[in-house]
Amino acid sequence: MAQREGVFPWVPVCLGTGIGIYFWLTFEPSRTLLWSLFGMAAAVLVLAWCVRGRAIAPCLVGCALVLLGLPLAGWRTQDVAAPVLGWRYYGPVEGRVIGLDRSSSDAVRVTLDRVRMGRISPARTPERVRISLHGDAAALAPPTPGARVMTTAHVSPPSGPVEPGGFDFQRHAWFLRLGGVGYTRVPMLGAGPADAPDLSVRIFQVRMAISGFVRNALPGDVGGFGAAVTSGDRSGISQEALQDLRASNLAHLLAISGLHMGLLTGFVFAVLRFGLVIVPGIGLYAPARSVAAGGALAAGAVYLALSGGNVATERAFIMAAVALTAVMLNRRAISLRSVAIAALVVLVLRPEALLSPGFQMSFAATTALVAVFAAIRDAPWRLPAWAQPVSAVVISSGVAGLATAPFAAAHFNAFAHYGLLANVISVPVMGAIVVPAAVVAACLAPVGLAWVPLTVMGWGLWWILEVAAWTSALPGARSFVVAPSAWVLPCLTLGALFVILWRGPVRWIGVGPMLLAALLWSRAERPDLLIADTGALVGVMTPEGRALSKARGQGFVALTWLENDGDGGDQAQSHARWPAQDGRVRNTRLGSLTVWHITGKRAAAAPPDCTGGVLVSNADLPDPAPECTVFGPSQLRATGAIALSVRPDGTIDLVTARMLAGTRAWSAWPDDDRSQSDQYVRINPTNLP
Repeated sequence: MAQREGVFPWVPVCLGTGIGIYFWLTFEPSRTLLWSLFGMAAAVLVLAWCVRGRAIAPCLVGCALVLLGLPLAGWRTQDVAAPVLGWRYYGPVEGRVIGLDRSSSDAVRVTLDRVRMGRISPARTPERVRISLHGDAAALAPPTPGARVMTTAHVSPPSGPVEPGGFDFQRHAWFLRLGGVGYTRVPMLGAGPADAPDLSVRIFQVRMAISGFVRNALPGDVGGFGAAVTSGDRSGISQEALQDLRASNLAHLLAISGLHMGLLTGFVFAVLRFGLVIVPGIGLYAPARSVAAGGALAAGAVYLALSGGNVATERAFIMAAVALTAVMLNRRAISLRSVAIAALVVLVLRPEALLSPGFQMSFAATTALVAVFAAIRDAPWRLPAWAQPVSAVVISSGVAGLATAPFAAAHFNAFAHYGLLANVISVPVMGAIVVPAAVVAACLAPVGLAWVPLTVMGWGLWWILEVAAWTSALPGARSFVVAPSAWVLPCLTLGALFVILWRGPVRWIGVGPMLLAALLWSRAERPDLLIADTGALVGVMTPEGRALSKARGQGFVALTWLENDGDGGDQAQSHARWPAQDGRVRNTRLGSLTVWHITGKRAAAAPPDCTGGVLVSNADLPDPAPECTVFGPSQLRATGAIALSVRPDGTIDLVTARMLAGTRAWSAWPDDDRSQSDQYVRINPTNLP
C-alpha cells in the first residue's frame, strides 16, 4: 500500500530498461522475435489484470513494460531505415538544405535531403547527407535554408566506434536518417529553383531568420549566444566561448531546455494573468488563471517549434504542458508523475533518446529537483521569506549540478569545479533579464522596436559569457576523468531511481548499486594499445599518458581517445611521447611487444622487419605479409577499431569494435569478410607474443 501512490513513475523506468536491453544486444532481433515479445507483454498484462489488487500485479506490469521496450525500439529502428552509402564517394552532390550547424572543428556543416549523387541509383542514394564546408566553400556565406544546392564533395558512410565500446556514430546517424557524411572545398552553388517547402523547412527558415536577426543586432559571441537561446542555432558562437561555458558548467544555458522553457512559460503566464486581472470586468468573470495557462502553453509550443525540437526541449515542453494543464484543472502542477509522463512520451516517440547525454542529464536534473523540492515543501521548517529566492537558486543549481555531474563526466570526461558558483551568479540573470527581454523583443519586432529589448538581452548574455570566462580561468577549474565501463551508468541510475521513487526505509537499498557503480568506475582501466579503424592512428599507453603516432590527422579519433583516458592534453602533446623515427615508420614498445605504424602506400610497399611484433598500416601490404601480426585496411574493415590490453602475466587481450557492437541494422560490416573477420579475431591473439 505504501508504494501505491508512487507506482506510475516506475512506468518509464521499466520501459526504458527494455529499450536499453534492445540497444545492448549484439544482434538485430527479427520481426518474428519482436512480435513474440509483444505477444508475451500482452499476455503478462492480461495476467496482471486478472490478479489486480494483489501485490504481484505491479511487478507483472513492470515485466510487461520491459518486454514491450524491445519491440518498441525495434519498430522505431525499422521505421527510420534509409539507404546508407556503402563506399567512399567523390563526385557531384545535389540536395535541399534542411540543416546548418558547426562541427567540433568549427566548420560549417550543411545537411541535405532529396539528395542526388552522380550515377548512384535513387534506391542506393542516402536520404540525407551532411557536408562540412572547407577552403573556398567556407569563405562564402552558408546556403539559405530550403535552397537547392550542388557541389563536388567527398562523402563516406558514417563511421563506427573510434574504439571498442565507444560512442557509435553509425547508430546515431541511423536514427537521423543520415546516410553519408563528408566535406567539400568547392563553393555550393544554386541548383535551380527551390522545392516547395514543407512545414519542417518553413520552420527551419523561420528559425534561421530569427537567428540572423539576433546576430545582426548583437555582435560576436553575444549574438551567437542570443541566437542559440532564441532559435536553437549554435553556429554563431565561437569554440573559445563554448569551451568557457563547458568548463564553467554553463553550457546548459545554450540548450533550450527546462530552464528556458520554464522561464518563458512562467513569464508569459505571469504577464497574461496580471494583464487579465487589471482589466476592469474581465478579472471578475473570466478564468484568468486558466486563460493565462493556455496562453503560456501556446507560447511554449511556438518555442518548441523554433528550437529545433531536441530531446531536452521536448522534455521541457511536455513538463510545462503537464504543469500548465494541471493549473487549468486546479491540480498540483509539478510532481514526479509529470516527470514520468514526459519521460514516457519521449521514450515512446524516440526510444533512441535513452542513450543520449541530453536525455540522461535532462531527466536526472529534473527528477532530482522535483524530489528535493518536494522534500523541502513537506519539511516542518521554513526559511525566512527574504532568504527563499536566494536559497532556491543555490539549491536548484547545487542539486542539478550534482545530479548531472556523473552523466557529464561519463560522456564528456570532465568535472567543472566552479559550476555551482558560475550558475548561482548567472542563472538569475538569465531569468530576470535575458528571457523576459527576448519575449518583449518578439512582441515589439512587428513595429520595428525589437532592438531595444535585444540590447538589454545582450547585456545579460555578456554577463554570462564574462562569468564563464572568469570561472574557467580559475586554477583547477576543471579536472578530467577516465571513461567508465558500460555497467557504471545503468547501476548508478537504477540505484538512484530506487532511492527517489521507493517509499519507506527499503529505498536505501538503492545506495548499494550506486556504490558498486563508484567502485567499478574507480577500477576502470584503459587499453594499452588502440588502433583506429582506418589504420591511420595508433595510441600506446605510457607512464606519462597515451602516446599517439601522429601529431596531425584523425583529430576526432585522437581527441576521443585522450578524453576517454582522462587526459586533458592535445594530439601534438601526446605525439611528443611517441619515440621519434626517421621516415614514415614509427615504432614503440608495449611491454615486450614492439608496435610499428606505417602510413602511405610507399611505406606499405616496403614494410619493416616486424617479426614477433604488431604492424599497423593504413594501406594494404604486398604478399607475402611480414612475419608479424598485421592490422591493415583489409582486416580493420571487417573488425573496426581494435584495443589490446596486456595482463599482469604478460598475455594479451584483443577486443574489436565489432565484437562489442555486434551486427545491427545500422552496422556497416562487410558481409563477405565476416567469416574471415571472426577467424582473424579468434586466431591472432594467440599469435601475439
